[in-house]
Amino acid sequence: MTELTQPTGREETLRAVPRDDGSAPVALILGATGYIGGRLTPRLQNAGYRVRVLARDAARAASFPWGPDCEVVEGSADDPDAVTAAMHDVDVVYYLIHSMTAGKGFEEADERAATVVADAAALAGARRIVYLGGLHPDRVTLSPHLRSRVRVGEIFLASGVPTLVLQAGVVIGSGSASFEMIRHLTEVLPYMPAPKWVRNRIQPIAIRDVLHYLLGAARVDASINRAVDIGGPDVLRYGQMMNGYAVEAGLKQRAIAALPVLTPGLASHWVNLVTPVPRSIARPLVASLQNECVVKDRSVDEIIPPPEGGLTPYRRAVDLAIGRVNADTVETSWQDAEVSGAPSDPLPSDPDWAGRTVFTDARSLRSAASVDRLWRVIVGIGGSNGWYSSPFLWAVRGWMDRLVGGVGLRRGRRSRTGARVGDAIDFWRVEAVEEPDAATGGLLRLRAEMKVPGEAWLELRALPDAEGSRYEQRAVFFPRGLAGRLYWLAVLPFHGAIFAGMAARITAAAEVPAE
Repeated sequence: MTELTQPTGREETLRAVPRDDGSAPVALILGATGYIGGRLTPRLQNAGYRVRVLARDAARAASFPWGPDCEVVEGSADDPDAVTAAMHDVDVVYYLIHSMTAGKGFEEADERAATVVADAAALAGARRIVYLGGLHPDRVTLSPHLRSRVRVGEIFLASGVPTLVLQAGVVIGSGSASFEMIRHLTEVLPYMPAPKWVRNRIQPIAIRDVLHYLLGAARVDASINRAVDIGGPDVLRYGQMMNGYAVEAGLKQRAIAALPVLTPGLASHWVNLVTPVPRSIARPLVASLQNECVVKDRSVDEIIPPPEGGLTPYRRAVDLAIGRVNADTVETSWQDAEVSGAPSDPLPSDPDWAGRTVFTDARSLRSAASVDRLWRVIVGIGGSNGWYSSPFLWAVRGWMDRLVGGVGLRRGRRSRTGARVGDAIDFWRVEAVEEPDAATGGLLRLRAEMKVPGEAWLELRALPDAEGSRYEQRAVFFPRGLAGRLYWLAVLPFHGAIFAGMAARITAAAEVPAE
């Protein structure tokens, strides 16, 4: 079973308490298609809740892997009629939305939506509201976005419905905007001119621990109506967080220079320039970092016990987010991840700028040859059989690899006609072999063992086609730091000669009658 149907470990103790009549309680989620909500929704289903979501686009919400098991109500949080309909017979309300815009009027919009939801929850007799707010210091001037989140929490606390406001800082998980800013800044820049807030102390929290507290919040005593801070076990300066990421990602630690002249506006332009995080997202994140944000007390532990094994240390959370704990492969890249993965994994619902940077070169050609014949050519590639394109360029790449201490092309291959997992093929290692069948065809995946500033794979497929077969070829490269990005740009001009020729000659070789 997948995690969607079978809760595991940390979530077992957070299962729903049935109603007096034995039925499952109803959880309403506002923001189910967002970063946190997309991970919480299937876990609430796992925990035994009947889940209802309020979404602006019902068709989009229903298309999620968890969508068929949810009741979807179409509408927005500031629409009293839609919110009232969604609140019918609800036990717990999760409010996981907030504006991420630098435009005018967002504070008023946040307050209006929170008021509509608070009034509807009180009228419907909801037992609890759970709001994920922002960790912030007291008695200081807050950024507009943090100020708005504090105000939203106050509205819910004054609603008459028992409310638990969980105030979190930087969330560490693939797809989290805060984490993606750390990831991309660290990977791209070996030297980082940064605002002076890189010296501020922050208490990050792993996404798995945020989900633990959110699940636990549905079960707290009805007398509890308060805001509590949540954070991981480590208090770090922002610069330390960047260098902690560098260590876990296998990069050299970054030189960071704090400059007093970088205002939030200038810093957000800088983030937008060197990372894929949009300026509209970067600006409120940068503004929220102007103050130190650490947990003031651990009173949350008296309400929701910490997860079994304790909270996740920062570097462990980074490890989980970048996929080094479970060795990354092409099949578990950010493009292919599914909702049933771990909380730290990227989801299809995450924004397109989330996840590790990945470069691909994909080719597809039809062939008159049978799938079996095409497969025999694919599985025999390399060694004395060659790479079916530009022998000189392949030889040059092999020489370059040997010059820097790599294995080059000298290893050859064990067999000219077959391959098995673990075999060496020149400077590649066989990572997966799936023999062809009538439905799915065959797959040969090779992982590069040449010296490159990153991780590289080559996938070759023989697929069934109405006219014979179809050949699919995909080169995938995860760059490591700035050097990895420059390497990909340097070899990009040669891809046309190497990969296009390779695809054409493999399909042509498959069509030559066997002797």
